[in-house]
Parts: sequence; structure tokens; C-alpha cells
Amino acid sequence: MPVGSISVSANYDLLKKALDASSLRGEVIAQNLSNINTPNYKKYAVSFEDSLANEKKISMKSTKIKHYSDGVAQQGDIKIVQDNSTSMREDGNNVDLDLEKVNQAANSLMYNALITEANSRLTSTRYVITGGK
Repeated sequence: MPVGSISVSANYDLLKKALDASSLRGEVIAQNLSNINTPNYKKYAVSFEDSLANEKKISMKSTKIKHYSDGVAQQGDIKIVQDNSTSMREDGNNVDLDLEKVNQAANSLMYNALITEANSRLTSTRYVITGGK
């Protein structure tokens, strides 16, 4: 591993966190859909990618790996946030069925892409460990 680069375990940790966020997002979307007819229900969303985009990555030169931790495993907070700003209907409910269905489809695609990436990394690691056998 080159000095100052993100470690392999940190990459796996971030991938795992993204899978956790996607799984939680699926549960939150299902909860929103199940409460579509509940008066005054306010929808929830999962915030993860925004926290990654806001992170400022500082590359530091180090002479030994133990001198500096990239902190990637700590990046990306998974948060559930409630949207109280809008109302879709007169009963105070703000769940939009079409938007939730789009979010559900996008989340399924993201989850499948993350699983494919995880499988690819594990296959590559297995190939290296077994010496190509």
C-alpha cells in the first residue's frame, strides 16, 4: 500500500457503510409508502451521500502508515431526516407516491451496484490470495 493512500480496509468499510445506508433507505421508503394515507404524516429520508460530498479530504504526507489514519471509516454519517417543510395534501401528509416509487427504484439500482462492487473486490482479493487458482 502506498504511503498516504486509502487503505483497503477503509475502502471496504466505506462500501459497507454505503450498503448499510442503502438498506436503511429501503426501509425508510417502505415506511413512507405504508403511511401514505396517514393524516399529518411527514416523510423521512436517509442522508448519507451528502455527508460524503461535504467531507474535505486532506492528503498528508507520512513516513509510516501508523503516523496517519485517513479516517475514511469515520466519513459518511448515516442519518434519518424528516421533511416537515411541505404538505402534499390537505390532511397534512407530504408523501408523494410517484417520488417514493422513483426513490425506491433508484435505491434498488444503487444497492445492486454496491453488491456488484463488493463481489468484484472480494473476487479480486480471492484471486490474489490463491495465486490465480
